[in-house]
Amino acid sequence: MPIAEGILAPDFTLPTDAGDTLTLSSLRGQWVVLFAYPKDDTSGCTIEACEFRDALPRFDASKAVILGISPDSVKSHVKFKTKFELPYTLLADEEKTVLQAYDVWKEKSMYGKTYMGVERTTFLIDPAGQIAKVFTKVKPAGHADEVMAAIV
Repeated sequence: MPIAEGILAPDFTLPTDAGDTLTLSSLRGQWVVLFAYPKDDTSGCTIEACEFRDALPRFDASKAVILGISPDSVKSHVKFKTKFELPYTLLADEEKTVLQAYDVWKEKSMYGKTYMGVERTTFLIDPAGQIAKVFTKVKPAGHADEVMAAIV
C-alpha cells in the first residue's frame, strides 16, 4: 500500500554508514528528507546524492535532516560516502524491510527483463513525524531543489 501524505511515517531502526543505528522517531521535532535510491555509486544515484550534498547548507538552515536509504550494505555506503564526501547519513536496508514498508521495493524492468529494485522516491517528513510530501519517480537532476522548495 503506498505511503500517503498526511499519515504518520512508519518508524524504523536501521544501521548507518557510521556503524551505529538510527531510529526515525528520534528525529521528531525536525524536518526529515528520506530519499530512497537504488544503488550506491551508480550514475543517477550519484547525481541525486551529490545534489543533496551541495544543497546541505540550505537544508541545515531549515533544520532539516537528510537521510539516504538503499539496500546496499554499510560497507558499500561507507565507500560511496567517502568517495563523494557525502555529509549526511546513509541507511543500510539490506533486508529491504523499510523499503517494503515505504512501498518503494518494486518490480522493475530493463531491456525486457524484470527484477526487483528500489523505485527512486523521496519522503518529506514534518517535525510531527507526518508524511508532508511524497516525491515519486524522481529525476535526480534538480531534485534537491524541488525538495527544498517543499519545506515550509
